[in-house]
Amino acid sequence: MGKFLRSIFILIIIALVGIQFIEVEKTNPPVAGEIQAPQDVMKILRKSCYDCHSNTTEWPWYSDVAPVSWLISDDVISGRKHLNFSEWEKYNDVRKEKKLESIWEEINTDEMPIKAYRYVHPGSELDFNQKGIVKKWITGKGIGED
Repeated sequence: MGKFLRSIFILIIIALVGIQFIEVEKTNPPVAGEIQAPQDVMKILRKSCYDCHSNTTEWPWYSDVAPVSWLISDDVISGRKHLNFSEWEKYNDVRKEKKLESIWEEINTDEMPIKAYRYVHPGSELDFNQKGIVKKWITGKGIGED
């Protein structure tokens, strides 16, 4: 039984080393038209949202280690697809309005930032005061109250 377990362990190590050679997409395309918001709102967005929802992702060292790299890359690709603050000016007014509604809904229900991101990035979860700042900004943009 000892040889069998040792063989399994060696196969796992070989697999973990082997998957390190599978490249993932880790890009930061040019900023095409960043969202404009007051400084306090931008500070919140940059701290809690921009890594997945902009073209200015800060790729941490562990984003080079598979299989974690696959998860991070997928989160960024998906995040940018749903909302990209670096492409904001490409959205038409109706789409911007819907994105703002979605932003508020996601942060108000604590769905964003996602739990895994909050765990690895302490301080990224929005507190009551930060939510109020974002809500006031969004409401001022034309979005109705709760």
